[in-house]
Order: sequence, then structure tokens, then C-alpha cells
Amino acid sequence: MLAGAVDCDVHVAPAHLDVLTGYFDDYWRGYVVDGGISLSPTQAGAYPPAAPTSATPEARAAGLLPAAGTVDALRDALLDPAGLATAVLSCTSAFPVNRNPYYEAALTRAVNDWLLEHWLAAEPRLRASIVVPTLDTRAAVAEIERVGAHPGVVQVLLPVRTDAPWGNVRHRPVLEAAAEHGLVVGLHAWGRVGHAGTPSGLTHTYLEDYLTNSQVAAQAQLTSLVTEGAFAAVPGLRVTFLECGFSWLPALLWRFDKDWKGVWREVPWVAGRPSAIVREHVRFTTAPAALPQDPARVREVLELLGGTGPLLWASDHPHDHGPGGQWLLDALTDDERTAVTRDNAVAWYGL
Repeated sequence: MLAGAVDCDVHVAPAHLDVLTGYFDDYWRGYVVDGGISLSPTQAGAYPPAAPTSATPEARAAGLLPAAGTVDALRDALLDPAGLATAVLSCTSAFPVNRNPYYEAALTRAVNDWLLEHWLAAEPRLRASIVVPTLDTRAAVAEIERVGAHPGVVQVLLPVRTDAPWGNVRHRPVLEAAAEHGLVVGLHAWGRVGHAGTPSGLTHTYLEDYLTNSQVAAQAQLTSLVTEGAFAAVPGLRVTFLECGFSWLPALLWRFDKDWKGVWREVPWVAGRPSAIVREHVRFTTAPAALPQDPARVREVLELLGGTGPLLWASDHPHDHGPGGQWLLDALTDDERTAVTRDNAVAWYGL
């Protein structure tokens, strides 16, 4: 069914930090080796090995936890069986890194070089989301300048959980650099574990954390980008929300438009309905798809979304979000299915 599809969120991860040490310079290699630094295999608890959501049964049986670590493993588990035309890689291993901005910059450089050399050079169906440091804006811009022109790079990957939302003016240079290089900004679930996932403070269970990433934090980031004028200041900015869901969008946009009509004077740079701005500048991957099984009810959700235009197909491999993605495909017409699984992504990422 997915032959020729574009999968917009495929996770890969180094099995351990030793995989990346060859990409560090001498100082940082010594820093990592002599200091006994390691990467969290669960991404600081974001993907616990025993949690059913962390991997499909097939991926678990193949040992793909936390994600595929080699091109051959990804070919065998996903690329060939699904008949994918393209897979956009997400490596979120650096999201929960320590508070040293200089080490974070070195680590993200190493991850990007590993993605380009180990993955893209070996498999023409792959495209990369590069990672950048979140503690040093100048270093983030420098990393986009360093590797953003690579023909296989299509996206700059940022965590959805932050200490200040991405619409904040202090982040504007990162958004500008991505747009100048023709790259999408991908906001992906999770981020620093020390950051509160909700406006009312830290969460206390994994369930709260899990829901926060795909609901509260994602909505806050989208609201920030629109209200703080990121799209007005950077007209070429394109943003994809990855692993954050999408069924929450209609209710948010309805309220967004309603309240904007009453308080627009506070945000004169928001020159039109927020819903129209979102439809032009923002897309959402289909995993997780929190949808009912009844195709008629799925059609109602799509009507509220304004059609399938905002949706980009994603397996979120190796994670397991249940049957919602298949229920979405089952409710689509042939033309809609082609748009969601291929054409929307081809146009959005310029594939």
C-alpha cells in the first residue's frame, strides 16, 4: 500500500557514543573518553525499552531499540518491506544532552557528520534532518551554515520541549538560517528532561510526559510561532510538527481565530487569521494519529482540518502508536492517499 511513499519521520540512533567519537576533534574525543560520557539509550526516559509505544513488535524482535543503528538494519526493517521512495531521518539522541553548550555543539556536529557519512552516502533513498545546539544560537546558525547546503539535508530538527518557545525573538536567527538554506524546521516530540512540559510545572508520570509532548507543548510552540510573528518576519519559514499528533489542531485553530479577532491590536504583525497562516506555513506528520476507527468519523476530522493538505505520512519507525495511521489511510480516497503518503511531502521538502 505504501510503495513509493515518503516516510517523513524515521528514527535512527547511534548504539552508543563510541559510534560518534571518530567524528569529534581531539579535545572533545578526550572529553568524552576520559570523562566516561555516554548517550542515554532511552533518551533520558523518553523511550523506555519495555514501554509498548517505544517499538513495534517487529522492530523489537529485530533489536531496533532505541532505533536502527545501521543502514542495513533500516533497509531490512523498513525501506525494502514498505517499498519507500524516500525516508527522512530523525536522530533525537542529542535532545537530552547535558548543560554544557560547547559539548552540545560538538555532539550535534558529530551526529550530523555521522548522518551524512554513515547513512546518506550509503543509501540514496535517505534524507537527513540535521540537529543543532539549543543552548547557543550562534553555534546553531553556524552548524546550519556548515552542513545545510548538503543536497541530502532537508530539515533542521529541534525539540518541542524548550525553556523558551521557538517563536521567541531570541531564536529568530535559527529560523532565518533554516529558511535561507531552503530547509524545513522540524519540531519533534521530547527535549530536555529538566524543562517543564506544561505551563503549570513539571510532570510526574511517563503518561503525563507522553501526552504533554504531543498535545500541550506542541500547541504552545505553534501558538508562539504565529503570535510572536515568526512567519511574518521569516516569510519563507516552513515548520513540520513530528510525532506530535494533529487531531488537536482544529479546536486550537478555531479558538485562535476567535480570540485573534478580539485582541489583534496586541499582535499587529499577525496580519490575517492564524488558521490561514498555519495552513500556509505548517505541516503535521501522521504518527501518532489519534483517530476513531469508524471511517465516517475520520472523514469528519479531515473536514475540520480542511482536507489532507496539512498531513505528511510518517511511520515514526520503530515506535508503535497503534492502528490510527492505518485507520487514516483506510478512510482516504486513492487521490488523498497518494497526496498524504507522497505528494505532500515531495512538495513540502522539495524532494
